[in-house]
Amino acid sequence: MSAAVQRDEDPERRGISFEFFPPRTMEASFRLSEAVRLLAPLAPDFVSVTYGAGGTTRQLTHEAVEAISRHYGLNVAAHLTCVDATREETLAIARAYAEAGVREIVALRGDPPKGAAGFTPHPEGFADSAELVAALKEAGQFHIRVGAYPDPHPDARDEHSDINWLKRKFEAGADSAITQFFFEPETFLRFRDRCAAAGISGPIIPGILPIENWSGVKRFAARCQTPVPGWLDEAFEQAEREGQAERLAVSLCAEMCSKLRTEGVDAFHFYTLNKPDLTRQVCAALGIQPRAALSEVA
Repeated sequence: MSAAVQRDEDPERRGISFEFFPPRTMEASFRLSEAVRLLAPLAPDFVSVTYGAGGTTRQLTHEAVEAISRHYGLNVAAHLTCVDATREETLAIARAYAEAGVREIVALRGDPPKGAAGFTPHPEGFADSAELVAALKEAGQFHIRVGAYPDPHPDARDEHSDINWLKRKFEAGADSAITQFFFEPETFLRFRDRCAAAGISGPIIPGILPIENWSGVKRFAARCQTPVPGWLDEAFEQAEREGQAERLAVSLCAEMCSKLRTEGVDAFHFYTLNKPDLTRQVCAALGIQPRAALSEVA
């Protein structure tokens, strides 16, 4: 018997979604299961499961997607990348997802393997995410989500590249986009305005990162070349000295989401890092309460 979410449909409810990553160890499997168990009652619109750099967690991702869908009845969006695979191999993975009942894919170029100088397409693979989106659209089996970058992607040639790429992906058949995390609401709002000016009308969901560990987040931001505001660094340094880092993280994250709401944003995608507590607290601060009961299904 498995637990499945029974949704309480509410037209006024704000949209939320969660990202998880696939476990590599038995202990990590338990952590993922607990994270999903605690967040599932919030009845997310969907949850996503990531790929590792270079496609290293391809099979683990597939197993996690199937487990979450089977045990909790959640709408799971599986990450799919262009890295280190032929077109046929990539589309075979997509077909396997479809056969497992998965109807959403987050289509990404993907990060190169560790140690590689940059992304190099497989000789028989997809050259970029727009090509992958077009092929998935032609298959006609999926709602296709793509990545978006309010701050410049490390490989962006200029300030217009990210907007142009996002437009290409929507034109190729993407249904919606999820952004990389950012630290200030104005970053997303400026990006949204630039997208609208470029003729992009598809839904763009802000990616929200509750800050579990400030030092770790700064390292991750450096790898992504995401600017860190000086005031935020100072605020966390002081909060950590005073033992108030968690309270600050929840407060700042909820405040940012509230500001985005006032500007018409009605959906948020939380990067949980398989740690549910801060995400639950932020959702509670936003007035998002459990709306689902867990029932047993075969």
